[in-house]
Amino acid sequence: MTPLSRLAPTRRAFLGSLASAGVLATVPFARQVFAQGAEKPLLVNSIRSLSNPYHAAWNAGGEAYAKSVGLDYVTLVTEGDSEKGVADIRGILARTGGNAVVNVDPNDAADARPIVEACVDAGAHVFTQWNKPADLHPWDVGPNYVAHMSFNGEQYGRVTAEKVIEAMGGKGGLLALGGILSNTVAIQRRAGLEEAVKAAPDVELLDYQVGDWQASKAYDIVNTWLTRFPSKFQGIWCANDDMAIGALEALRMNAMSGQVAISGIDGIETAVQAVVDGELVTTVSWDPFWQGSYGLALPLMARLGKVDVETLGKDKREFYAEGVVVDDGNAAEFFEANFVAEPELDVDDLWSRYAGPIEQS
Repeated sequence: MTPLSRLAPTRRAFLGSLASAGVLATVPFARQVFAQGAEKPLLVNSIRSLSNPYHAAWNAGGEAYAKSVGLDYVTLVTEGDSEKGVADIRGILARTGGNAVVNVDPNDAADARPIVEACVDAGAHVFTQWNKPADLHPWDVGPNYVAHMSFNGEQYGRVTAEKVIEAMGGKGGLLALGGILSNTVAIQRRAGLEEAVKAAPDVELLDYQVGDWQASKAYDIVNTWLTRFPSKFQGIWCANDDMAIGALEALRMNAMSGQVAISGIDGIETAVQAVVDGELVTTVSWDPFWQGSYGLALPLMARLGKVDVETLGKDKREFYAEGVVVDDGNAAEFFEANFVAEPELDVDDLWSRYAGPIEQS
């Protein structure tokens, strides 16, 4: 196997060559976790799209973690189709007889319930991220629904909006691109945006459009805005980086790059580079490489009996993880550490990025 030290020194190159990289021999978490002859569970990541850089990095983290523990790994892709997402997971459970560990970012909040029920009924262990119904709680389901993790969407939606408003000089017209309407995170981030606008009396939210997290839709919407609101807006708030990049591309095509303050959320490489270049004001990194690996590590440790789920308490079965706000003050350093350097698995300490419980309504 090729040692990591011989790989090209960029994160992008690393992610593209995971299949040949010697991850198993180099990461500190690598160790024999199964007895000789024991039946090994399949590790499963269910995400929206491999064409989205955020989920591509999530998938790479899952691949790296699976290699580190010597387990087979599959990726399921919904492409925004909730029925497909649920059906694919049920298919995997049938194929494995429930001998699986599933880390899922449900396409919509409502999808989490049938996914969790199917996993629990089959005897698999499941971990959800971002989306679930407010009344679906791991402790009400049982130990096989190990935990749910998210990031505080309202907090980071507000922070990114505040940074755009600051870049606008605290006044002027603001436009906003949101995620899928029924998506929990999209709802939370919009609430944060609205808080920031309410606190800025000289800022007018001219329009809010749903871009479904997609750069192509954002590009089309911004081109329409350029006709509808010529010279009337100074900022564009975006609920994720993919839409921010679409918005930025529309401005570039109209020779307006750098003239409008734009924010994103997700911390993907192209967005962080745009912050470095002064084309984006800010983004927030969740570290999807970590999400794709950690979301398998915790439920696998539960399946192996190394984590006693029923003693965790509610605060560690529905919890927030820490995000990193990236702006002109730290963007260059962040880019170097996260995209030039090789990504490393960070799952030995399961609670190193714990940011507190999700408050129950």
